[in-house]
Amino acid sequence: MTPDTPLSKTTGPDGPTDTVPEKTTGPAESTDTTLSKTTGPAESTDTTLSKTTGPAESAGTTAPTGARAPLTKAAARPFRLAFPPVSGTLRPRQLAVSAGLAVAVFAVLCWHVSIGEYGIPLADVARALTGSGDAGTLLVVQELRLPRAMTGLLAGIAFGMSGALFQTMTRNPLASPDMIGLTQGAGTAVVAGIVLGWDFGLGTQALGLLGALASALIVYGLAWRRGTTGYRIILVGIGVSWICLSATDYLLARGGRFQAQAALGWLVGNLNGRDWQQAAPLAYALVVLVPAALLIGRLMRTLQLGDDVAKGLGTRVQAVRLTVLLTGVGLVAFATAAAGPVAFVALAAPQIAQRLCRTAWPPPLAAGLTGALVVLASDVLARELIPGTELPVGIVTGVLGAPVLLWLLIRVNRAGSGG
Repeated sequence: MTPDTPLSKTTGPDGPTDTVPEKTTGPAESTDTTLSKTTGPAESTDTTLSKTTGPAESAGTTAPTGARAPLTKAAARPFRLAFPPVSGTLRPRQLAVSAGLAVAVFAVLCWHVSIGEYGIPLADVARALTGSGDAGTLLVVQELRLPRAMTGLLAGIAFGMSGALFQTMTRNPLASPDMIGLTQGAGTAVVAGIVLGWDFGLGTQALGLLGALASALIVYGLAWRRGTTGYRIILVGIGVSWICLSATDYLLARGGRFQAQAALGWLVGNLNGRDWQQAAPLAYALVVLVPAALLIGRLMRTLQLGDDVAKGLGTRVQAVRLTVLLTGVGLVAFATAAAGPVAFVALAAPQIAQRLCRTAWPPPLAAGLTGALVVLASDVLARELIPGTELPVGIVTGVLGAPVLLWLLIRVNRAGSGG
């Protein structure tokens, strides 16, 4: 035994014994801290190992007592971007999914334009989209086929983003414009203009906007009771949708044969015969409405926590909800006026995008791209499914969307909640 090591007597269960304390200096003399004898970089003086259990016991880690910190890959974590006065959270998976959906949409768009009685190779379609190629191909692509494809693409974006807004606002996966009366309101106004001649020179775009806006105001007003909630909006919207459907049926029964046929062809959701007169107003509207939907989507995330928590975080709940309602109405109205009430796109696209991105809410951008992909692919099937016959795109989306609705109903029933 070295002479510089003092002996101290302690009393234990078996009587007094001589103990030799470990030679430590500084704050490490605390009885709650044990330093294990290690070699290498772990012997650095700035490393403190606290008495913990689990993953926090690795060398070089400072953790509070009893803490359990799961290890995650830094590459998968979202990170914030701040460019005053704009800031946000960047999620790598969401960006990757959106980029993949954009590539898929462009590929299906080229396929959509290439098929027809006069087949065009995909390479020639890509050149024609940039304005190069022979005159015949340019005429067929840019004047005859591209307007229909662009109408379907833009309408799909509008339907998908509006569905994401309403499902996030109401916190219910079953909430979509065609479930809460907005699509039906736009349809009733357009059918009234076709059958009764009540367009007053406004056209289907303006009539669709007025009808959807009127339905939204009725739903919002009837659901108001010292504020609104997503649950009341859904219940009132279902009632308003049935009222609009009954009014539409009455108008069809009252109208003439040709007017009723024209209205029915539009009510199913149809891209046949669409030209730039339908696509251009929708494109102009999306230039304003898409950035607005992306901006308010960031504010809506606090609504997922409930109205009381959102108010506590400083969110003006009713103002945000009204802004979401007006933005969603604009998206639905212009899309419905251009392509008709294409069924189930606004319901299914946000749910598909949410599962692809693995987020707690439907991401608006990915939902819009998913909606565009669904509409374009469904229109290709509608043109090629039965040779010599072009089905309305709404029939195909209805057949594909009905199983999605049933799956959502079963899922909500098993969860035992409204969403």
